[in-house]
Amino acid sequence: MPVTTEVRVRYAETDQMGIVYYANYLVWFELGRVELLRSIGLAYSRLESDHGCILPVIDVSCRYKSPARYDDVILIETRPAMMRGSVIKFAYRVLRKEPKGEEQTLLAEGETVHVVCDDQLQRKPLPAKYQAALKALMKGRAA
Repeated sequence: MPVTTEVRVRYAETDQMGIVYYANYLVWFELGRVELLRSIGLAYSRLESDHGCILPVIDVSCRYKSPARYDDVILIETRPAMMRGSVIKFAYRVLRKEPKGEEQTLLAEGETVHVVCDDQLQRKPLPAKYQAALKALMKGRAA
């Protein structure tokens, strides 16, 4: 089950045509990741401060399906898609929230791949409680 984060598109996120600038989807992916961790009782800031772990992005993809515009309410669905060693992949879907009863419009979908590292960019394992919580989420149950 993905974790869903709701955001209203701000004017500053749009271009001259009133359409969300493409790079903002990557910012929304990050917002989704942070909120996913928060929703399972884990904080990205604590991962850094307490465990000395950072999660640099090593690969990203985004496929744009339909434009988002100023003042749209969007839903960012985020889920862990893969964990192997110190590599984690997250998957995202960005949807326009439509009136009740109407199907939501898919705006974009994508993935980010991260490597768990220390502050010297040396690989290290993800702390056990983070690993267990993400694996549980991947299996569709709470940690």
